Order: sequence, then C-alpha cells, then structure tokens
Amino acid sequence: MLKVENITKSFGNLKAVDGVSFEAKDGEVVGLLGPNGAGKTTTMRVITGFISPDEGNVEIDTVSIRNNPIQVQSKIGYLPENNPLYKEMLVSEMLEFSADMRNLTKSQRKDAIDFSVNASNIKDVYYKPINELSKGFKQRVGLAVALLHKPKTLVLDEPTEGLDPNQRSEIRTLIKNLSKDRTIIISTHVMQEVEAICDRALIINKGKMVADSNVKDLNKLVKGKSSINVDIEGNNVISNLHAINGIETINVWSEMQDRYSARIVLNENIKIQPEISRIARENNWVIWKLVEENMMLEDVFRELTK
Repeated sequence: MLKVENITKSFGNLKAVDGVSFEAKDGEVVGLLGPNGAGKTTTMRVITGFISPDEGNVEIDTVSIRNNPIQVQSKIGYLPENNPLYKEMLVSEMLEFSADMRNLTKSQRKDAIDFSVNASNIKDVYYKPINELSKGFKQRVGLAVALLHKPKTLVLDEPTEGLDPNQRSEIRTLIKNLSKDRTIIISTHVMQEVEAICDRALIINKGKMVADSNVKDLNKLVKGKSSINVDIEGNNVISNLHAINGIETINVWSEMQDRYSARIVLNENIKIQPEISRIARENNWVIWKLVEENMMLEDVFRELTK
C-alpha cells in the first residue's frame, strides 16, 4: 500500500507541489492528471525518492521514505517519461546491466529476467539492439527494467506518450494485467486512457490536489453542469442554438450541408430540450437526435483545472 502524506516541494519561489496527500491500495490503478506544469512529474519523483520533499512523507507498506529511502525504492518500479535506456545495448544487455544495478544474485537474476521479459512481452526482441526497436517496444523494455526486481508499486510517467493507437492499446493491456497484484500510479493527460485503465483519478492543478474520485464518479464533482448530444438538420442551426440561455459551449463534430452533430455543454442544471423543440418547429428543422448525457471526462478536467 502506498501512502502519500502532505508532500510539498518548492524550487526557488515556485511551489511545484503543495500539500498533496492520497493513498493507493494493492491492485489499484490510480491516474494522476493535471495540465502541463501542474506538479505531476514532481509528485512522482518525490514518491520514487528521486527528490526529497520539503515537507511531508511517503510510505510503502508502512516503511517511510524519509527514514529508509533505499528500502522504499526497492519496493518501487519507476518508468520516467523520457525512458532512459542505453540504446546501443541489446535488450538482453540492458536487463543484465539493470540486474547488476539491483545487485541481484545469479539465482535471482534468471528468475527476475524471465519474469520481466514475460510480463512485458518482449521475448521476440530480447536479442535485438534497442535503437532498432519501435517506440512501443522501447516502452515495453523500459517497463521490463522497472519490473526486474518484482516491485509491489509501479510508477509510470506518461507511458503511452507518442505511441500510435495500436501501441497504446498494447501498453494499456500490459498495465491492466500488471495491476492485478500491485499498486500502479500512472500520469497522463489522455482522458481516454484514464477511462480505459484507471480505477481512480487524482487531479492536480498548480501543485494542489483538486479532485480524488473513482473515475466513474468524476462527473459528479462538477455541480450544475450537464451536456446534450444533438443531431439537427436545418437552416442557421448553430446560431439559433447559441441564442438559448444557459448554453456554455457548442462543440460541432460533424457538419454535412445543413445537418449538424454537436455536443452542447450547459452552465446550469436546466432543461433546454423544450426550447430546442420550439425553435425546431418554427424553423422546420429535423431533429435526428436529442440526448442528455453525463459530463465527459475532458469537461470535468477543464472545469477543475481552469
């Protein structure tokens, strides 16, 4: 179990992390979200012991990083955003080198490498040079290095950044499989990723925690907000919709001649469907779709970090 208690970290006059606290249980995937510069990476570096907090503490299985930093780090696997691999090495050499850095004995080494290779599914590239691998396989190798000592806590900083959709899906599947018996903290700004693999979401803005919720309940944090999906055919649809009171934004995602598919975000908890129907009758519109829905994760994120 990971426990983060009121950690604070400043760089000069900039307070990068300001009193962040949370707990994460075994088997839980926790997404750490926030805009650029919010403090996500600094929080991860404090958790992994790469930098020390000015205040607060981090514990894993009741062991304090302040009192026993090496012991805590032995329980953590860390994949930084820049994935620092020695690209001139073979994959096998990288894992052997990492095993040396972990001081694994000969008997521990074979078991550790077998485990990390199978867990990250890199058997097919084991004897290939790292610089010849796709970015997706490089991420897997970085994950294998992080798993080498069989940590109970994994900290992954933007693990799918720069990957194509197929590679993203593969890494997400790996993360879900690994989460069955360990705690995983993952930072990302890809909302679909949070919905796909995370149990909880923590949102940080300007160094402070502004939300801690189950992913499915995040939309409840934005009170008085709702949205409507519409598919309407007719003249001057968007300009007429903008004239309705209570509409915050209209996001048009499809436009074919005079037919518009859009998502309307309301700034009040009101019902505008009767008004849309009235305008539709007056203008001879055809309403193909008019459905109220929960706020999307992107909307919640924007609202909590603006």
